[in-house]
Amino acid sequence: MTRSTTDEAAVPPLPSPKERRRLREAKSLSEEEVAAAVGVTRATVRSWETGRASPRGRKRALYAKLIAPEPAVKPEVVKPEVVKPPVVTAEAAAVVAGPGAAAAVAGPGAAVPAAPDLPEAPPVPEAPPAAPPADPPPAPSSDTPSGAEAPDERRVSPAEAFDELYARTAPGLVRQTYLLTGRRALARESVERAFELAWQRWPEVAVDRDPAGWVRAAAYEYAMSPWHRLRRTHRHPDAPPTEPGKRALFDALLDLPPAYRRTLLLYDGVGLDLPETAAETEASTPAAAGRLMTARAAVAERLPELADADSPAEQSALLQDRLGGLARAEHVPVPRPARAVRTGSENKARLWTRAAVGGVALLIAVTGLTLHTAPTHYEQPISPPERVGGVPPRGGPQKLTAQDLKLQKSLREHLSHGPERLAPQLE
Repeated sequence: MTRSTTDEAAVPPLPSPKERRRLREAKSLSEEEVAAAVGVTRATVRSWETGRASPRGRKRALYAKLIAPEPAVKPEVVKPEVVKPPVVTAEAAAVVAGPGAAAAVAGPGAAVPAAPDLPEAPPVPEAPPAAPPADPPPAPSSDTPSGAEAPDERRVSPAEAFDELYARTAPGLVRQTYLLTGRRALARESVERAFELAWQRWPEVAVDRDPAGWVRAAAYEYAMSPWHRLRRTHRHPDAPPTEPGKRALFDALLDLPPAYRRTLLLYDGVGLDLPETAAETEASTPAAAGRLMTARAAVAERLPELADADSPAEQSALLQDRLGGLARAEHVPVPRPARAVRTGSENKARLWTRAAVGGVALLIAVTGLTLHTAPTHYEQPISPPERVGGVPPRGGPQKLTAQDLKLQKSLREHLSHGPERLAPQLE
């Protein structure tokens, strides 16, 4: 085992990303100070607090020590002194227990001195018997029937826990997402997609500090994706409310930039505090505060009653009431049942698994076919043709063509009319 692995194993497990940020702010440490102490950049510290990365090795130990909460002062425990029993001699036994005991200690035939008259000592109170240590509760075994468990400790299956979370948070989350996007169908689709993703990662979501916040962040990220503008059904927002006050608030929300709209909805609509809002929007606390103040000022220009508020707390309460009334007044579609969402998530996961297996099988088949048909040795390519020079032309009479042969035959068969030909003769 290497040294870095040993050091990492010795460091206690780090808290969740949100808890890391809270511990850092509780110690009044900025991201720059933590980065300088650990030896990394500010972006790295921000990635640790948002969950995109996790420190390792020596940096993990330094970071854990830096954000570790201060231990509570425990009261000093006074250990009782152990009193050794005194050594009892024969004379002392005779004084305490009487002559009979002295004779038993001294042995037969020994002389026992007479016991002096001593005042009777007060009886020593006996110490109460120590309470037996409390046994830990027995671990549940597989042989124990479920009926033997306590009624308040009934085990909940993952499906039941998911259904309970879905039934408690899905309707309100659809209304929140509608205020974020202004599209009813997209709000329902985003929430169902977030819960499908949560069911695929349920072992991770079930142990999270805030499972509802995990699902809410996933739904908001999916709803605010810019790729929805390419879809015809989600290209334009739905019709605004008919009531003038709700219409003004609806238009003011949609005119805000997405990051400012999300910050305003989380703080004044959901009721999160400023550090939690900053952590969920992946921004610093001052940046989240600036976005919140800018968004409130922009909405207050459309709503005169918000501008007339005496304090920011009153303005926040009034805005929260108006956002809740707008979400409840609109007819937002009800999400599908939890069982349908779980079944859809499992079907999608099964489909993607089959597609991945099919792609791997196709790649293996193509690779095998290529190996089978590929040449096993090198074959030199055929050179392209070239014109050869320096060859003498063909000599002698040329070969007669068909026309020449026809003319020759005609001349031999028909004699010409005219003077006789002069034939050379030898003399």
